[in-house]
Amino acid sequence: MFEKEREALVETLIQKGIKDREVLKAVLSVERHLFVPGAIASHAYKDTAMPIGYGQTISQPYTVAFMTQALNLKPGSKILEIGTGSGYQAAILVKMGMKVYTIERNDKIYATTLKLFENMGLRVAARCSEGTIGWDEFAPYDGIIVTAGGPTIPNNLKKQLAINGRMVIPVGDKSGQTLYILTKIAENDFQIEEEPNFAFVPLIGREGWKET
Repeated sequence: MFEKEREALVETLIQKGIKDREVLKAVLSVERHLFVPGAIASHAYKDTAMPIGYGQTISQPYTVAFMTQALNLKPGSKILEIGTGSGYQAAILVKMGMKVYTIERNDKIYATTLKLFENMGLRVAARCSEGTIGWDEFAPYDGIIVTAGGPTIPNNLKKQLAINGRMVIPVGDKSGQTLYILTKIAENDFQIEEEPNFAFVPLIGREGWKET
């Protein structure tokens, strides 16, 4: 179902500069229509963000692919995701052979997505908690991906990143963010690349925005 639409989406991503073959293979195989409300499932393969309820969205496929490519992953890497949301990003990472740990703060979204993971047979370690404090129990992580935009880069996440690991995180105000790609060179030393003009829902938490 929707095979041609997935193929067309992959072609769109290639035209936009996504080159990582493993990322493209994952996008081709993951059924994005399962991660959106049924009423809009027929639009799931458009390269656009879509609402999933509770003020949250499933990210634009290009954004998912770009962030995943930026992590520069090897199979079996341990990845922490902040902001499970629909579960689509986690599913892409699992399809690429990663060990995924994911955190969602909204208990209703968490329950829905956990059930979806179970139904799809996706092995993901998930918990419902505040994302900016990370998940210290399983640190350090080879990669950290943050799918909501905060005012700064949370210190807890920096600490939980492995040496030579990468973190991809949007930082800015609530109207738009710059995507920061951090590579941890030493304990308190990071190489940072910046990609402007991204838009994410707010990162709520101790080291994020306050809940309104």
